[in-house]
Amino acid sequence: MFHKVTVTWNPVTGCMHNCRYCWARKLVESRLRKITRKYKLGFLPNIHYYEFKRKFKANTLVFVSDMGDLFGYFIPKEWILRVIAHIKQFPRTTFLFLTKNPHRYLEFLDLFPENVILGATIETTDDKLYWKHDISFAPLPSERYKAMKEINGFRKMISIEPVLDFDPYVFDDWIRDIEPEFIYIGYDNYCNGLPEPPVMKVFELIDLVKYHTRVYTKTLTPCSYRKNKGAIPVAAFSPN
Repeated sequence: MFHKVTVTWNPVTGCMHNCRYCWARKLVESRLRKITRKYKLGFLPNIHYYEFKRKFKANTLVFVSDMGDLFGYFIPKEWILRVIAHIKQFPRTTFLFLTKNPHRYLEFLDLFPENVILGATIETTDDKLYWKHDISFAPLPSERYKAMKEINGFRKMISIEPVLDFDPYVFDDWIRDIEPEFIYIGYDNYCNGLPEPPVMKVFELIDLVKYHTRVYTKTLTPCSYRKNKGAIPVAAFSPN
C-alpha cells in the first residue's frame, strides 16, 4: 500500500485553529492572497465549487485540503458532504484527510467510502504544553487521541509534525491504541520557537513504534541546530 501523496486537492480552504506554526496561513496571508482569487478571503474557511469538476487518476493518493482543516468545527456539514460525494466517484483513487479535530470524523463514518485514509495531527502527549505555549485553538492532543482510538474499520494515519516535547512511552501507548497504518514524524521546518524535544527522544519514539506501524521521517534536525549551524545529529533508521 502506497503512502506517498501524488497530488493535493483543495475544494475547501482555510482554518480557524490559529496554530502558531501554520505555514499555510502564513503563505496565504503573505503571498497567495495577492496573486490568486482563490484566497480572496485570506485564511477564512471557504468552499471553491469549481474544484468539484476535478477528476482523479486511479492508484494515486490525493491529500484533501492541505490548505485548511476540512473537519474543523467551523466547516459547514454541507461542505464536507459535498467533498465526500465527489470522492465517491473515484473508487480506485485513495483520498487522505488530515485534521486536528478528528472527533468530527465520527459524524461521517457511515458516509465515508472505503478509499479514504483518516488522519490526525498529534504533535505531543502534553496538554499542558499546549496551554503554556499557546500552540493552537484546536482540540487538545489527548482529545484527538481519544477520538482516533474510537474509529474502527478505516485506514488511519497520524502526523507528529511539528513534533513538540512529549513522553515517548505515552506516545507509544497512544499509537498502539489508535493502530494507524503509518505515521509521519518531523521537526518544525520554519523555526517558530516551539518547545521541541531533544533529538534522541524522537529517535527513541521511532524505535518504540516502528515495530507496530510504518514510520516515515521528515525533518529530523531541531531548529536550534539549524539556527546555530551546529552538528546535525544522525541516527541509523530504516522504516519497517
